[in-house]
Amino acid sequence: MTTLRSGSATHVGQVRSNNQDSFLVLADADLYGVADGMGGHAGGEIASAMAVELLEAHAGEPSLENLMEAARLGNRAIFEKAGGDPELHGMGTTLCAVRVVPGADGEGDEIAWINVGDSRVYLFRDDRLIQLSRDHSLVEDLVRDGQLTEEEAAVHPKRNIITRALGIDVDVNVDGSTVIPFNGDRFVLCSDGLFGDVSEDQISSVLRRLADPGEAADELVRLANDAGGRDNITVVIVEVVDDDGRSLKAAEALAAAEASRLASQDDEEPTQPVEDDDPFAGRRSSLPESDDDYATDKDDPFADIDRAASRRLTWRVVAFLLAVLAVGAAVVGATVFSARGTYFVGFEGDQVAIYKGKPGGVLWIDPQLDRTTAVTRDDLPEDQSLLVEQKPQFTSRRSATRFVMFLQQQALDHRAAESTSTTEVTTTTTEATTTTSAPATTTTAPPTTTTGP
Repeated sequence: MTTLRSGSATHVGQVRSNNQDSFLVLADADLYGVADGMGGHAGGEIASAMAVELLEAHAGEPSLENLMEAARLGNRAIFEKAGGDPELHGMGTTLCAVRVVPGADGEGDEIAWINVGDSRVYLFRDDRLIQLSRDHSLVEDLVRDGQLTEEEAAVHPKRNIITRALGIDVDVNVDGSTVIPFNGDRFVLCSDGLFGDVSEDQISSVLRRLADPGEAADELVRLANDAGGRDNITVVIVEVVDDDGRSLKAAEALAAAEASRLASQDDEEPTQPVEDDDPFAGRRSSLPESDDDYATDKDDPFADIDRAASRRLTWRVVAFLLAVLAVGAAVVGATVFSARGTYFVGFEGDQVAIYKGKPGGVLWIDPQLDRTTAVTRDDLPEDQSLLVEQKPQFTSRRSATRFVMFLQQQALDHRAAESTSTTEVTTTTTEATTTTSAPATTTTAPPTTTTGP
């Protein structure tokens, strides 16, 4: 069982008169969320509070789909409330959340995340801050279209205009995916009051420096206030403190894949044809072995003995052939058993997938697609993509799944590197955990700071 711990903090900021942010820390359900309301003095506060309350009420059994459905139900309720009260007309809210859910393949838990609006879900892993969610905002659309740089977007006068929120329309599209967590991972949920005033480098520095998630959340809020505190600021940090050996398993899977790759290279060494030293072998093979007209002489006193020996030889041949057939059947059975118990990882189109069987099939047994993953060819660095193309084999589904976990981590690292070099932010997938944290907390209070154990 994987264990999490959390910390949270919220503040009204230096400009606003009330705090329209709300957050949820629900340890018993392994559920965490942040909402940033909008729409008049009271409307935004009501909308964000409804969002986290309805998220808790409708989350149901832990799954990504249930988490997304809870957001959709919250959207409908906020929309209907706004429509029934003229003073609340136009209110809405962002929402981002994470929750521990069972893994689809039974190999452990996953952390599901969802997002609507411009509140963000970050993953801090291996000293890199990766934005999992995608902002639904005007400037982010312009950045993705190449019309603005990240630097221009940060100071754009319309940077606060969002293109998607709960409560604005009767239906809403919810972004979501899953991530495989490893020891030391930190998931950061925050409203734009944080990243609007605090750079991602500063966020990374705090996460790197402060071990306690509550202290880190407090420090991030303090930095935002020191930078001007132009908006309400809310931060929830969820940290993986025990991944149930997942990191070790991923390393073992990588070692197994590398061993499989080396073994396949050995198998592909060309076999040299055997040359016959006898120059007449080919010519003799075209001649009859015997001629019945001349095989024995009628007057040969040893002819009967030879015929008796021939009969004994015939029975020996039959016995030998039966033995060969038995051995062959055993070999075929072992081959079939081996093929059915083998798994390999390859590409299904452009998606990484797990197959049951051997690459190319064995005898009449073709490999069967076991499951596809969210990792694509473009997500992987070139060396890992080449490794998958070689179709590494594994002795169990569990081992193949562990290798996929490793690939998902590689995909995250690759995307983080691309984000750093191109200033574009991308989205990711992956598996894992069950958690402990602070008791349930929902807040829309004015300037306060709350931290979980």
